Amino acid sequence: MSEFILEMNGISKEFTGVKALSNVSFKVKKGEIHFLVGENGAGKSTLMKVLSGVYPHGTYQGDIVFNGGVQSFAKISDSVNAGIAIIYQELALFPDLTVYENIFAGNEVKHGAFVDWNRTIVRAKEMLQKVKLNVNPEVLIKDLGVGKQQLVEIAKALSKEVKLLILDEPTAALNEDDSENLLQLLRELKNQGITCIMISHKLKEVIAIADKATVLRDGKTICTLDASKGEITENNIIKNMVGREIDDIYPKRTNRQFGNSILELRDWSAYDPKLGRSVVKNVHLHVKKGEIVGIAGLMGSGRTELAQSIFGNPKSYKLQGEMDLDGKRSVFKHPQDAITAGIAYVTEDRKGDGLFLIQDIKSNITAANLHEISSRGFINSNEEVSISNSYKQSLNIKAPSIEQIVGNLSGGNQQKVSLGKWLFVGPKLLILDEPTRGIDVGAKFEIYTIMNKLISEGMSIIMISSELGEILGMSDRIYIMAEGRMKGELSIEEADQEKIMHFATQ
Repeated sequence: MSEFILEMNGISKEFTGVKALSNVSFKVKKGEIHFLVGENGAGKSTLMKVLSGVYPHGTYQGDIVFNGGVQSFAKISDSVNAGIAIIYQELALFPDLTVYENIFAGNEVKHGAFVDWNRTIVRAKEMLQKVKLNVNPEVLIKDLGVGKQQLVEIAKALSKEVKLLILDEPTAALNEDDSENLLQLLRELKNQGITCIMISHKLKEVIAIADKATVLRDGKTICTLDASKGEITENNIIKNMVGREIDDIYPKRTNRQFGNSILELRDWSAYDPKLGRSVVKNVHLHVKKGEIVGIAGLMGSGRTELAQSIFGNPKSYKLQGEMDLDGKRSVFKHPQDAITAGIAYVTEDRKGDGLFLIQDIKSNITAANLHEISSRGFINSNEEVSISNSYKQSLNIKAPSIEQIVGNLSGGNQQKVSLGKWLFVGPKLLILDEPTRGIDVGAKFEIYTIMNKLISEGMSIIMISSELGEILGMSDRIYIMAEGRMKGELSIEEADQEKIMHFATQ
């Protein structure tokens, strides 16, 4: 019997003339943790959708051999019945149902024709023990954090006697602790004989737990790296992903000269009436012209709430304290007030809050500053095209044209469109909330290069990030938040991961 639980041979897949996969071959041994890595748009998710039956047999070329047999999955349930489970970044849970109802949704424990709820709860407890999640199975999913919801998804997969577990960017929305807990669980599932394929842009995760890592680039298989042979290193992965070596993921700035203070907060607080508590408490902060100020902290520390309170208060917090922008006392009652004053905010949720996914690139880039290209209520379409093409070129947005629908772009290119949208308003201060979440290392390098260029031109940047490497690699000065308060401030010369985490956990 073959040592491989999965073999995908010569897989090709096209979308309206665009070749997403070209003769891809991919093998996974039984009981191993196998990572699938590559830039956004490399074909990773498409390959897994072929495997799981999202793209049914007949819509692609090539063969899938699973558990020793050639498979012809016509729908997702076919792959599930064969023992394959896929968990996407956007979790497929019912928020208003209980944990046990979610675990056995579509796979109910029955006694005769009726659901046996008592046995369902007992079995749900068994599944929760397997994923080391200590919660009441009768609690609602919406009352759990994202990390615990992720574990419920895995428990759901285990309830179906999964043989091959696929996770697509499972740690993208998790904090450091939840991410480490998930990685440890995957190690334990491996010891139980469960094979795992994981898609991730976080190279430290690949290095930490991968047995093998297959690299895709432009829809083609580039290589498979073997940890036992010492092949899974950061430089080796990057070189194969992007087709060139990136000597330093964080491009250096030789000239760190700062001007006067562009933003200053004193005793700044924000009270959320919906939550009934303060989400930002007595914050003191300043940002100088030409400076990148990093804001670090764990999930729920108040970083995004601080950004929103500065950017015209879209959540209608009750604000207290003083804000000076460019030396002038400022009060913004609406995001448009902040935009007019010279502040732009690239949200952490580009799909939910940052972009119009069903519209094209040009409509998104000009959306926040339409008056600039309008006259008497009409948009100058020639000017819109000219400006959008200019940002497409300067930001290296990879798309056939500015008519491309944004929802069809890779994550990195969506982020560049979001940047272009806010650069078009001509800000003095740019707030970037998780600027590289869910994008690959090549696209990250391009975003960082753009940031350095903007700083050299006199703009100031506040960068919120959960990646400590990013905070340390790009910031000139670092603030650390916890429980809505500023717990510490570090110069880049004195900052390191240990000091940041010390303040973040106070």
